[in-house]
Amino acid sequence: MTPLPIVLVAGNPNSGKSTIFNALTGARAHVANYPGVTIDRVSATVAIAGRDLELVDLPGTYSLSARSREEQIAVDSLLGRNLPSPAAVVVVVDAAALGRALFMAIEVIATGVPVVIALNMSDEAARDGFVVDRAKLAAMTGAEVVQTVATKGNGIADLKLAIGRAAAKTPSEAPPLERPAVVAADIAELESAILTERVLERPAAARAWATWLLLSLDDEGADDLAGIPPSLRKRTLEIRRRAEAAGRNVDLEIIASSYQRVDTIVEAVVQRPPEPSRRRSDRIDAILTHGLYGSAVFAVVMLVVFQALFTWSEPAIAVIESGVAGIQAAAAATLPAGPLTDLIINGIIAGVGNVVVFVPQIGLLFLFIGLLEDSGYLARVAFVIDRLMRSVGLNGRAFVPMLSGFSCAIPAVMATRTIESRTDRLLTMLVLPLMSCSARLPVYVLITATVFAPGMRIGFLSVGAVVLFAMYLLSVVAALTAAAVLRRTALKGPGAPLVLELPPYRLPSLRVMAFNVWQRVRAFLIGAGTVILALTIVLWALLSYPKVAADAAGDQLRHSFAGRLGHAIEPAIAPLGFDWRIGVGIIGAFAAREVFVSTLAIVFDIESDGAEDEPLRDALRAATWPDGRRLMTPLAGVSLMVFFVLACQCMSTIAVVRRESGTWSWPLFMLAYMTVLAYGASLAVYQVGSRLGLGLG
Repeated sequence: MTPLPIVLVAGNPNSGKSTIFNALTGARAHVANYPGVTIDRVSATVAIAGRDLELVDLPGTYSLSARSREEQIAVDSLLGRNLPSPAAVVVVVDAAALGRALFMAIEVIATGVPVVIALNMSDEAARDGFVVDRAKLAAMTGAEVVQTVATKGNGIADLKLAIGRAAAKTPSEAPPLERPAVVAADIAELESAILTERVLERPAAARAWATWLLLSLDDEGADDLAGIPPSLRKRTLEIRRRAEAAGRNVDLEIIASSYQRVDTIVEAVVQRPPEPSRRRSDRIDAILTHGLYGSAVFAVVMLVVFQALFTWSEPAIAVIESGVAGIQAAAAATLPAGPLTDLIINGIIAGVGNVVVFVPQIGLLFLFIGLLEDSGYLARVAFVIDRLMRSVGLNGRAFVPMLSGFSCAIPAVMATRTIESRTDRLLTMLVLPLMSCSARLPVYVLITATVFAPGMRIGFLSVGAVVLFAMYLLSVVAALTAAAVLRRTALKGPGAPLVLELPPYRLPSLRVMAFNVWQRVRAFLIGAGTVILALTIVLWALLSYPKVAADAAGDQLRHSFAGRLGHAIEPAIAPLGFDWRIGVGIIGAFAAREVFVSTLAIVFDIESDGAEDEPLRDALRAATWPDGRRLMTPLAGVSLMVFFVLACQCMSTIAVVRRESGTWSWPLFMLAYMTVLAYGASLAVYQVGSRLGLGLG
């Protein structure tokens, strides 16, 4: 099968690149890995100008220099090095920040690949008084220029036509960018070596890669870049050392000459507003980026988010709970008694149903994160907490992966690829699972709703909101503390500063946010319908067999395979306030945290023999120890939530850390230290609380 022509979508972070990609492809995108590496490759097949093209969304980057593997993938894709050469490249630029975006655009154009410049966010540029002469920009760059507003779909049809025209062209030998004579000679020396070794065939591509080598390589072994022939690495470092001995700064010479060209273009094509147009945003930034005020605002914002998560979703949860109970009752009335019916009612419906019940919270969490990110507020939060992160030894770029950790640790771990230093990357990976991911949210909500009275408030806030805030705050404190300890012990080394761009404040697009929330919720539902379904069936079998001759369902449960395992570990977990039934849930949660809820649903539905299906919260409230004491007291609930905050109960996270680190030693170390931390903290909470008289109930 003949491979399709490839069109790359490139651009700076915050330029709307992925929004352009989504607008061009709709929901047809699929994710795979680049050949030979674990970096995600997002692509989609699109019919443009009567033929199919493969659009590939490149990782965001500011230039054709790289210190991380993810940035290197973007460069290799553009140059066709060890990857298929692109037929065309769409460079997405922020129309209100043309100078910054053109730095990358002129580098791509210099490779000789046909380029289309998508002049995105043009409505914001016009609002702020910036006018871009598109015809002159096209004439000075040699690229076709299309004006777009991706969030509204404006200009997408014209962009598709321009892509079709560009993909029909053939790569050309673009004239080189004007450089100082000395650095031009350095680039020419490397270009000749690249062509001689046949690493690249076209002189324009070889020239671009020579420039990349000079900007990206420092000292032998100091970078994390792969696939560079040793002879070219050696030649590059020799040129850099020769320049340094002559008192020259190669990086500065290359960057300054590129910006000289950018400044010439911007001066000719951009009409600026007569006076600064963002005074209001500057006044807002003075508050939101202030160390004290900014932190206080962030705390208030998060409290409001958690209050909304706990209260707004309650009606929807009640409806889903009633629906699940109704489905169970209907199945019980319709199906004949037997193991299969038991599996359907107490395994499949109870297990998956009691995970799906938390979709409202999952959706709201993603909605709020998207709202804060798309509005530009989260970048201000990163600025505020950067000093704190650097004080514990975290790289400034770790903020984005750690923020992603509130959603899921797996993409958060993969997001560490943008961190240049391997030591910094490992440190971030090892503390990321401490961030409270969305899989923990159902556990927090279930336990909080079980052990605290409905309607209970602390001031104007519900207890649920305060507890959620406390658990998320604990996860952040634990991650920062662990980073500080690891930085001073197992992973010593200096941290890198954060270079951060503050995007303009924007009104988020409801359509884009709704699409993103649906994608996340759909991924959660697919997980509930596949992995969790499979695991709950296995757990149901372990809880239902071997069959014993007993009058009470509780006897059957206690003598099942899972029940025996739960009783075996009960002496170890009883000091934490957990009985063997909670132990079974914890064991199941090591496969995936969400399984904890479905496991408890199976345990308590089986124990009640299905006589009267009831919401899991009610079943947990009624659960007791053999001596009649309540099992789920507020203290036991807090102890259990603390355990879930700190424990590494996710096999997928362990697997992805193994893949990203290239060894089993680090993920096993992570599993060990987090398990010890979770057990110790939970033990301290329950035992100290009991001695203070807080464990009665």
